[in-house]
Amino acid sequence: MKTKVSNLTSTRSGREVSNQFEIQTSEGRFFQSYDSIIVFIPADGSKIQLDERYWNYSKTTSKYRNEFLRETTKETQAKIDSGAYKLVNLN
Repeated sequence: MKTKVSNLTSTRSGREVSNQFEIQTSEGRFFQSYDSIIVFIPADGSKIQLDERYWNYSKTTSKYRNEFLRETTKETQAKIDSGAYKLVNLN
């Protein structure tokens, strides 16, 4: 599979969002905000990984991370706390 990069599309407006990207590779799907990888969803079904430094970096990053994962920050934090998501260095 070739790597495919596209702007994230806002669930509210239906428009592409500047500086927010979804990257699809044979390894899995990534969410990138500006120059930082925020989320990695492995294609093999293993644990979702969040960047330990940037996963909750700003209001904008959180808003689009929530859209990418289809959950709230509170739900994401609960999954980190339970071990369902793994914090790693993605950058």
